[in-house]
Amino acid sequence: MRLGLALLATLLLPTVAAAQSCAEPLAVVFERVSPAVVSIQAMKINKAKPQRRFETIVGSGVIIEKDGQILTNAHVVDGAASLSVTLDSGNKTPARILGLDSVLDVALLRVESAAALPAARLGDSSAVRVGDEVVAIGNPIGLEQTMTRGIVSGLNRLLPGISDEPMIQTDAPINPGNSGGPLVDRCGVVVGINTLISEDAQSIGFAVPINAAKSILRDLREVGRVVRPWLGMQGRAVDNKLGGVVRMPVTPGYLVEVVYDGSPADRAGVRGGNLSVVVQGEEYLLGGDILTEINGTPVRSHSEYIARVKTLRVGQRVKITVVREGQSREMMLTVSERPRLPSDLAD
Repeated sequence: MRLGLALLATLLLPTVAAAQSCAEPLAVVFERVSPAVVSIQAMKINKAKPQRRFETIVGSGVIIEKDGQILTNAHVVDGAASLSVTLDSGNKTPARILGLDSVLDVALLRVESAAALPAARLGDSSAVRVGDEVVAIGNPIGLEQTMTRGIVSGLNRLLPGISDEPMIQTDAPINPGNSGGPLVDRCGVVVGINTLISEDAQSIGFAVPINAAKSILRDLREVGRVVRPWLGMQGRAVDNKLGGVVRMPVTPGYLVEVVYDGSPADRAGVRGGNLSVVVQGEEYLLGGDILTEINGTPVRSHSEYIARVKTLRVGQRVKITVVREGQSREMMLTVSERPRLPSDLAD
C-alpha cells in the first residue's frame, strides 16, 4: 500500500512542480518581463484640426526577438509620420513598421540595436483559463513600466463592430497607454496583447490572444499585411423574436444588413437592409437578403458566417444561397481580398 502511494506521489510530482513553477512572486515576474516592455511614441498628423496638426500617441509594446522585433497594437502606430521607442534602459531609438493588421489590431515594429535586446517569451493562449492570474505591464497615461494585477475574467469574447476575432477578457487594470503591452501569466510568459478597455464598465479590458498574434507574424514580416478572403457582407443571425415582431415567417439564416460598395456581394447583387427596427433593445436593419448557405454549407449565425469565409481563398468562385421575399435563389461570387474598412481601428 505504501509502495502504491509512493508511486502515485512520484507520478504527481511533475504536475505539482509545474503548478508551483507558475506561481512565482509577482516581483519576479516583473523583473523577468519588464526589460522587454517598451514605450512607443507615435507622432501623427491630424488633418482634421489645422490648429493642432501634430499629436503624439503613447502606447506600449513588447520585444519578441533579440534583433529588435516588437509587437504592439496597430491603432497605436497606424498613420504615424514618425515612430520612436524608449527601451527599458532609457535609450530612445527610431522604429519602423514591418507589418500591420487592422483586423486583429496587431503591428510588428523593428528597432535597430548594436547589442541583442531582451525578448519576452510567448506562451500558449489556448491553455489560458478563466480565473488564471495575470498581470499587464506597460505605460498607462505615460507612467513607464507599470504593472497591474488581475485575473482572466472571460475567454473567446466577440465584440461586434470592433473585432470578429475572439479576445481574452481581463479585470487587470488597463488604461490609455497600456495598448500594445503584454498580458502576462504567473509563469512570466506573454499570453495576450492588451488592446482596449470598456468605457461603459469598470475593470473590463480585452487582449488579443497571443496565439492569434503568432499566427500572423510570418505574413507581417514577409508581406507587411494579412491577406484575408472577403465577401463584403455584414449582418446578424435571424432568431425567433424577430419573426414575432415582423409577424411573418422568418427563414433561419444570416440576415444581411450591410453590403459594402464594390464588394463581391455588391457585384453579385446581394441586397442589404434599409429599414431600422429595434427588437428588445437590439437594432436590426431589415429588408435585406437572408444568407442561408455558402458552397452548400448552412450559415445560421455571425460566427458561422465568419468561419465559412475564413475557409475561402482570394480569387475563388463561390456559390451562395439567399432568401429574398420568401424565395430562395443562388448567386455566384468571386472572393476578393478584404480591404481596410472604415470601421477598422475606430476609436
